[in-house]
This record gives sequence, structure tokens and C-alpha cells, in this order.
Amino acid sequence: MKIAILADIHANLAALHAVVEDIEAWSPDTVIVAGDIVNRGPQSDACLDLILRLRDERGWQVIAGNHEGYILRYAHDVTLPDFPTSGPRYEFSRLIGWAYAQLRDRLAALAALPERFDLDTSQGALYVLHASVRHNRDGVLAASDDAELRQQIDPAAAVFCVGHTHMPFVRRVDTTLVVNVGSVGLPFDGDTRAAYARLTLGRAGWNAEIRRVAYDLAATERVFISSGALEAIGPMAQIMLRELQTGESLMFHFLPRYSPAIHAGAISVADAVREFL
Repeated sequence: MKIAILADIHANLAALHAVVEDIEAWSPDTVIVAGDIVNRGPQSDACLDLILRLRDERGWQVIAGNHEGYILRYAHDVTLPDFPTSGPRYEFSRLIGWAYAQLRDRLAALAALPERFDLDTSQGALYVLHASVRHNRDGVLAASDDAELRQQIDPAAAVFCVGHTHMPFVRRVDTTLVVNVGSVGLPFDGDTRAAYARLTLGRAGWNAEIRRVAYDLAATERVFISSGALEAIGPMAQIMLRELQTGESLMFHFLPRYSPAIHAGAISVADAVREFL
């Protein structure tokens, strides 16, 4: 049995096409998409449409991540009378607003996605979630010790697969093979190539490897510009673009450092982004 698991596409259509081509050449028995198809990149609509078509036509399994939830929450919040149209809260919402504008007629499809996929095999169960069993924003990290990982995984699984952190690894915890499949569209391990996991099940049991796939990153950069994403998202789009170009997580450093000052009116978002970059 061969299983491909991908996650964290993040609206990067060029990376998704490259991974789909690589997966099809490998010809697995099952393909599972572990959430975060949309948001943070420029082409949420096209990425979601392609994944749903592969689900409907080829039997791909698809679950939701936290960013699908962000879109659904935005769809609710934008209807409220106090939804911001200026100021810091508005600036921080513009990224999700760009994705929502592309997906507002696909909200039912997002809401219908399950939160996990389980597969029973002769060599034990495979469980796939976006992040840990605690919640879908709880990152499963290679640097965590076994005690921490035991709190994040389901020990009943022979293989426990996640995404979310954009940093892939394969590691055994007790009797469970833990696999973080990395990110298709926005890797954070310093390698800008798309990542996904290949799992194989044979007589000797489960084996997992992280597959890296080169893609036309410059094409995604061009779409950021040609689609109007940079203007619509605002200054913080420059951080998104830098993350794409470097393969490093920057937003989680930017927000703790500058968010309090931005909300206090001590610095504008634009000035904060310029200073940070």
C-alpha cells in the first residue's frame, strides 16, 4: 500500500500543481489532504477548486485545517456592525479578507470538510489530523520531547500524520510513527521546495519519507503582483512574500514584536513591516 499525504497548500497554485504531478507519477493507492488549502497565498479559489475536483474525480480524502476555519469565522464577523473598516484590526484582517473574497461562494464546501481521516489497515490504524488531538492550531514539532508528543498524538494509531507547522519530520514515539508532512505552499524549514509525505505499508510494517518537489516559485511571486493581492492585503503582504522567498516563518516573530505597539497607535502597520523586514 502506498499513501501520499499533503498539507498547508496555502493558496500556492504553482506548488500544488508540481506536487500533484509528482504524486500522480508515484501512483499511490490513497491521497490525503490534511488541511490549510487556502489563505496566505494569492490563489485560494483555484487551489480549493483543484483539490475538490481531485476529491470528487479521483477519490482524494480532504480534511479541514485552521485556515479553513478562519475563512468561515471571517464570513460571520464581516456581517457584524462593528466589523472594522480601518485601523489595526482592519489591517490584520485584510489577509483573510483577500481569501474570503475569492471563496464567498464556496463556504458550504469549506464547512462540510471533516476534521480528521482515519484508515484501518492490517498493520494498525493511520490517523490524519491537521495538527494535534488537542486542537488544530497545536503544532507537532520535531524538537518536542516524547512526553509532550504523547499529549499531542493518539497512541492508538500505528501512524499519526499532521501538518500545520510547515516543518516536516518523521519520528517514532513508543509504538506510533509520527509524521509531520510539512507544507506544499509555504515551507518554514529553510527549504523553499514543496513538501509532502510518502507512506508505504509492507510486510515489515510502515515506512515514511518526506518528499521535496521543486516548483516555479517565481510564478507565485508574479501572481501576488498580477492578481492584486499585494494591494488588497496591504503592508503585511510583504511579510507573506518574504516567507515564500526564504522558506522561513516570519509572521510569528513579527506579531509578538509589533502588535502591541500597532494596537496602541505607536507605529503604523506599514512602518512596522518596513522596520521588521
